[in-house]
Amino acid sequence: MHALNEGLLWLDGLLGGAGWFPYVLLGTGLFFTIYLGFPQVRFFGRALRIVRGKEDKHLMPGETSHFQALTTALSGTVGTGNIGGVAFAIFLGGPAALFWMWATAFLGMTTKFVEVTLSHKYRQQASDGSMAGGPMYFMRYGLNMKWLAAAFAVATVISSFGTGNLPQINNIASAMESAFGIRPMITGGVLAVLLALVILGGIKRIAAFTSKVVPLMAVLYLIGALGVLAMHPDRLIPSFLAVFENAFTGSAAMGGFLGASFAFAFNRGVNRGLFSNEAGQGSAPIAHASARANEPVSEGMVAILEPFIDTIVICTLTGIVILSSGVWTEKFENKFESADLRIVAGAWSDQNESDRASLGAFLGGDNAGAVKPYTGELLVADGGLVVDTATVLHARSVAEDVHWTDANGEPFSGAVMVSDGRLDDLSIGLHGRSLLHSAALTSEAFSRGYFGEAGRTIVAIGLLLFAFSTAIAWSYYGDRAMVYLFGTGSVRYYRIVYVLGFFWASFSDTRLVWNLAAVAIVIMTLPNLLGILLLRKDMKQSLRDYIANEVKK
Repeated sequence: MHALNEGLLWLDGLLGGAGWFPYVLLGTGLFFTIYLGFPQVRFFGRALRIVRGKEDKHLMPGETSHFQALTTALSGTVGTGNIGGVAFAIFLGGPAALFWMWATAFLGMTTKFVEVTLSHKYRQQASDGSMAGGPMYFMRYGLNMKWLAAAFAVATVISSFGTGNLPQINNIASAMESAFGIRPMITGGVLAVLLALVILGGIKRIAAFTSKVVPLMAVLYLIGALGVLAMHPDRLIPSFLAVFENAFTGSAAMGGFLGASFAFAFNRGVNRGLFSNEAGQGSAPIAHASARANEPVSEGMVAILEPFIDTIVICTLTGIVILSSGVWTEKFENKFESADLRIVAGAWSDQNESDRASLGAFLGGDNAGAVKPYTGELLVADGGLVVDTATVLHARSVAEDVHWTDANGEPFSGAVMVSDGRLDDLSIGLHGRSLLHSAALTSEAFSRGYFGEAGRTIVAIGLLLFAFSTAIAWSYYGDRAMVYLFGTGSVRYYRIVYVLGFFWASFSDTRLVWNLAAVAIVIMTLPNLLGILLLRKDMKQSLRDYIANEVKK
């Protein structure tokens, strides 16, 4: 697992974690925003009218209403990215990361408009009578690039696990264990059975489920968030100011948080923004292809609402709750996961300004600085280091009150071998105080509000509904890709593997799952962005024709 995690980190460094990727993603959204005349602003009101059913026509081709298509797509985007993903972005990049999530969402509203319009325009009817659409169809029938369409479909199948399946149940299981003490394997088993029951019913059952659950979960989460903000009204404005003040400079070190450079905050904010709203990834067009509509542009307008609801509203709530509660800089008792653990040479303290700067640079990827990974032997007696020759870092913070245990959970005594900052013997466990990230950080923030410890329950239930509905929506995206690649007969086998993967991820390494998600997103996004850029003239003409027809009416 360690080798796999290192391989995923290497791929992420080449792709989503690389400096060029945020510019490609934001640049595409900015290009279409200017090229099409700010459609996310011009058509926002019309999108609201369409989604209220003003233009629904039941005799039109398709299987769902505009609202059901929107909620299905939203169920695919409103998931762990809104709870665990925002917390992970702040954990990595501080307040500055939230600003770049907003920027990704604003430009992503146009990207969604484009990709959904084109997908709906070139959708096809499958052999079983259902509608099949998505970027692979506009790549094949709009661009005549079968190889690109096939590459995207394969990437969609992979991403259905990396985005919609594995990280969702992983966070659900973590939240259920934290809030109710339920073992992850039990959570995974029960929800895997429920997942199978829903997805076997196809898009109609999925749409019926999500159209009821999505509004409910949004209201529940809003109540919990407002309960926290009401307890810390004096921190609300400073939290917003910190987001803007740090946007172009990076986030300064605070408490246990060791700081983040502009480049790191920018990259992680854009990356997590994409994970949250999926604008440019090409997933939502697959859901919207099922909508009853014969006018592709109108369905594209509905999609404008997704990044707004997902990121501008829900992610902002999560981010401001975390910042205003102050938990993002505090250390808590943790069982250290190997993927989050680094041991560095020398004694370092986060109470020393110079040490904080050096440690922050090291965690930001600076291998030429003063901080170096430890290699050699460490002596441990009765669960504690004998000599202060190394510092344990966990969750991007200096770990405190560290205790070493053997495979049986008893205090460890003896020699421990460390290679390049990693333990050679993974049976040795460590626990102590360090920063939190992902859903655990959001859960802690919600406990600092009006509802107290019950806030954790709100996060747990919200995460359960958010993430489970995301897994359901992504099963549909994956099976449409399988239909494109291998025909309708392949769907049943895909669904079996999808459910088994869902169960496995409930008790696997958290960081491994998130790193897989980061890679999966990018391999799906890049071919989609290429496709919509190549069809830019087609898109502009479709918009002109739509406006001309509306004027005639």
